[in-house]
Amino acid sequence: MKENTVPFFKLFLSFFPFTWFLNIIHDRFRKGKINFENTLELLSKFDIPYDYVHVKHIFKASDSLKAGTITLEDFRGIYRTIVHRGEIQELFKAHAPNHRTLPVPHLVEFLRNEQFQPEANETTASQLIAKFEPIEEAKRNAQMTLEGFLRYMTSDDCAIFKTEHRIVYQDMTRPLSEYFISTSHNTYLLSDQLIGPSHLWGYASALMKGCRCLEIDCWDGPSNDPVVYHGHTLTSKISFKTVIQVINKYAFLVSDYPLVLSLENHCSPKQQEVIADYLINILGDKLVVSTIDDMVPNELPSPEALKFKIMIKNKKLGTLEETLERRGTDSHGQTGEFEEEETSDEEKDENPAQSKLPLLKKRRTHWKGSIPPRKKQKMKKIKIALALSELVIYTKARKFVSFEDSRENQHFFEINSIGELKARKLAKLAATEFVQHTVRFITRIYPKGTRTNSSNYNPQEFWNVGCQMVALNFQTAGVQMDLQNGKFLDNGGSGYVLKPEYLRNANTKFNPYVLSANQHPVILTIKLISGHQLPPSSLSRSNKADPVVIVEIYGVPDDQTKQQSYVVKGNALSPRWNETFTFNIQVPELALVRFVVEDQLSLTSNDFLGQYTLPLLSMNKGYRKVPLFSKLGVNLHPASLFVHIWYFTQ
Repeated sequence: MKENTVPFFKLFLSFFPFTWFLNIIHDRFRKGKINFENTLELLSKFDIPYDYVHVKHIFKASDSLKAGTITLEDFRGIYRTIVHRGEIQELFKAHAPNHRTLPVPHLVEFLRNEQFQPEANETTASQLIAKFEPIEEAKRNAQMTLEGFLRYMTSDDCAIFKTEHRIVYQDMTRPLSEYFISTSHNTYLLSDQLIGPSHLWGYASALMKGCRCLEIDCWDGPSNDPVVYHGHTLTSKISFKTVIQVINKYAFLVSDYPLVLSLENHCSPKQQEVIADYLINILGDKLVVSTIDDMVPNELPSPEALKFKIMIKNKKLGTLEETLERRGTDSHGQTGEFEEEETSDEEKDENPAQSKLPLLKKRRTHWKGSIPPRKKQKMKKIKIALALSELVIYTKARKFVSFEDSRENQHFFEINSIGELKARKLAKLAATEFVQHTVRFITRIYPKGTRTNSSNYNPQEFWNVGCQMVALNFQTAGVQMDLQNGKFLDNGGSGYVLKPEYLRNANTKFNPYVLSANQHPVILTIKLISGHQLPPSSLSRSNKADPVVIVEIYGVPDDQTKQQSYVVKGNALSPRWNETFTFNIQVPELALVRFVVEDQLSLTSNDFLGQYTLPLLSMNKGYRKVPLFSKLGVNLHPASLFVHIWYFTQ
């Protein structure tokens, strides 16, 4: 490797004031020795991201005398090992006319041809030099050295996720039903659903992740004070009042767009009134208590129209028109009665902990084809407090019976909740009807009750048929939450993502299982070049690992696939692959791309190191940095992959 043309000490002085550097030389390095803590401090002063384990390993290798100190020249070697990445140096030399500096015109050419930035000009290039070039002389000459190029290529400016998708960029004036909405299930739980703790942090955490629909299971509590917990289990209980106080505090810290509180209400009318009072008094003007302009609408309002507003999803007495007519009257002490069905056998399996709870009565329709008719159910009466019912405006809970029943009887402001087993069956047997249903009505999917360990289903299969609220246990890490987090990175992390046109069009014939010729497939090519400071294996005492990368595609069934790299033996610091993967993606608007890095322990067993998931259409083209996240969603910076991305529509 050729020496950098800029002298090392000149590079030092370009970062720091001269007097500061002299003080360091006098106080710490007068004997030319640097310990490990000094090494970390210098790397931080140079603004060099580092992984502690990797630096420790390189330091020990440099300390040949085992004295606990190294020389300035040794530090230079550590610096070059971490910063001077061979794959980026090769790219620099391929575009620098003298292999030493990249003048503005050549940087513009690189941005246009390699980074797919056709709008790049000399102003763009000059701004990058001013931002990333550490050598003052190079800045004055309008040139970018290798040092500046390295900093640019490893910065967020070269991240794989599109900058323009980091803010709200989609049309937010469409009806709520036209958006995918980030939705949490059993938000109050931190672990399992039988004996685990309920905690306020569940709500704060979900809201800080951009969640826009929270679930609150409400039960009668002591002293006429409702509580929140998983009914008929040993999960701990928390006060409903404190839940609403936390929600009020965190509701709009991450997203300005409307929040839905989905009440699983098992309270007596008396405590339902307490719930209504808490909602009104704590949430204040945030709470939606009437329609916009107090007029009877004919469609749902938009996220834009409901910014900084909180809606209540619950059962409702009477019609929306009757609620508007009663505005301003005192509803306390008034109740209404519903006659509802006992839970069916299938629904007991969906939520066994609530198997004795009543369900709303709906007109009966018989299944056609291979789905057997439903057995006639016993009826049960329950009471609803009018004070709580009046707070339900745009999100009335309605029992799903059939697509035919919804077409004939359901109102636009009514929301269905369907268990995953039933929803999966409907999606496979009547996908087009399911899509047509979600065009008109917000549909919430929730996990089956037998997931007592709070595991999650694959949300992709329900996004594929347009379901807006695909509820997951946010407290449970795994592939499913990776997909959730990846999907809602889009549109500024606002928790609202506009559905593709074919999932919003009333005349749609879209079927994710049987694709038509109207789709616009995309050819995606990913060149996996290298990794940088990958997380060491949890089973290794050093910084060693045998990393392998799997690129997974999630989308409609025809697009579900994955490809795997070969294994790089014993190198987590700077593995090189230079492998190219090609994918033919039929429905790109629904596709998510997941990069997974694992340590191969054996031919049949791997250890997870990190992952990153994002929508296909949010991917930048060109040479890009892929950040990596832990199982719990923590950024593992500076761990990353270096790739080249290219895709085009067929």
